[in-house]
Amino acid sequence: MSSAQEKIQETISSNNVVLYMKGNKDFPQCGFSAVVVQILKNSGVDFLDVDVLRDPEIRQGIKDFSDWPTIPQLYVKGEFIGGCDIVKEMFQSGELQEILKS
Repeated sequence: MSSAQEKIQETISSNNVVLYMKGNKDFPQCGFSAVVVQILKNSGVDFLDVDVLRDPEIRQGIKDFSDWPTIPQLYVKGEFIGGCDIVKEMFQSGELQEILKS
């Protein structure tokens, strides 16, 4: 496991909700990241934001870690939930709120 992979594992293990995104929760740098930030804020959940634009190793490492090609990526209690479209669908169905509550 690379140092980026170890850092990612440590981050998602140490925080209940982690969003790997472009930018940060106060200033998203892409529309997809902004959508997921808004969903999480509307859900009233506290989350850690990790700006992949600040670290190229993490930017590529998170894609390898999850075997998912795009960013943003949401993790809840160490489990990969998905990217923007999946998070949006889960929010609309109420499934995301259930996961965040448990």
